[in-house]
Amino acid sequence: MTTTLHLAEVTAANLEDAIGVRVLPDQEHLVAPVVKSLAEAYVHPGVAWPRLILDGDRVVGFLMAFFDIDFAGDGTGKDIRSGLWRLNIAAGEQGRGYGRFAVESVAAEIRRRGGTRLTVTWHPGDDGPEGFYLGLGFRATGETSGEESVGELELELGLEAGL
Repeated sequence: MTTTLHLAEVTAANLEDAIGVRVLPDQEHLVAPVVKSLAEAYVHPGVAWPRLILDGDRVVGFLMAFFDIDFAGDGTGKDIRSGLWRLNIAAGEQGRGYGRFAVESVAAEIRRRGGTRLTVTWHPGDDGPEGFYLGLGFRATGETSGEESVGELELELGLEAGL
């Protein structure tokens, strides 16, 4: 069976499918529900990039990227970043490469927009996604954003060489 992985915009026609994406119960404390991400996308237009992850016509996950934000939040514009804001792979769909596809898709969009670095944050701890991101070539920066650890992937080297 051939799979056709692709991203789709969240629309009125697929909103219920988007909201229906649920991670495993023991992961719920690690990532916001899709409905919160969509609310944040609504109040941050032009920055947030919410997308459904589909395998053929089947929704298998949700991602939300961000583009060109002042990561330091100090108004100087010296630390402008783009990256993966949220990644929710449906509970029954994990371990099938959909997360990797999501990261590759965000990396491609950042490159298309002229960027060379992908930033991600994750909840630290043994039950968090740190191993997933490090396995894709991200490096922990030592920074935190709120209570989350920050990781970066240099796109001209990272995804092309490692993914």
